Amino acid sequence: MRHTGAFESLTATLKIAVATLRAAEIPFVLGGSLAAWARGGPEPQNDLDLMVKPQDAEAALKTLTDAGMRPERPPEEWLFKAWHGDVMIDLIFHPSGLDMTDEVFERADMISVLAVATPVMAIDDVMATKLMALNEHSLDYTSLLAIARAIREQIDWPALQARTRSSPYAQAFFTLAERLEIASVPSRSAATPAPGSRVRVISNGG
Repeated sequence: MRHTGAFESLTATLKIAVATLRAAEIPFVLGGSLAAWARGGPEPQNDLDLMVKPQDAEAALKTLTDAGMRPERPPEEWLFKAWHGDVMIDLIFHPSGLDMTDEVFERADMISVLAVATPVMAIDDVMATKLMALNEHSLDYTSLLAIARAIREQIDWPALQARTRSSPYAQAFFTLAERLEIASVPSRSAATPAPGSRVRVISNGG
């Protein structure tokens, strides 16, 4: 399978970053669209997210800087950036809707990403961070729907909807997913059914 030049640059940078952080024994997981791609999702072009614990963020940035990458400290207080040529790594330590705890790292899977063993964030965690990042100024469902369509059988739809219930923008996504026959999702949390309501059968297969 042929890849675009942008994707090849992205994965080349990923290999370097993974090897560098692993050698420094800094815990991390691959997140974002590349994590979804590693599980069968669509090929991203400019999304390289490495997730670390807040207490490890400074060390991770220094490690990548010592490896020759250019550091950047944006005004946002939830990430650092590291540049490898024209490729940008988002070094995220406070993702939307998720605390980077030991449990997040325990849910990750070790996956061979282009022959490099890489800890990859659980897909429900990936989707939750993406959904909780939606707001009225950043409201693009295109990549989310593409990911959901490609790997819908791997997503725990009721659990994902329940954990993102506080966001109206996230809940709109579930309406789209259901109307597009990507997945069936409950109208209410399965844990708190309406009195007298009938149980719906949820199908992950669409």
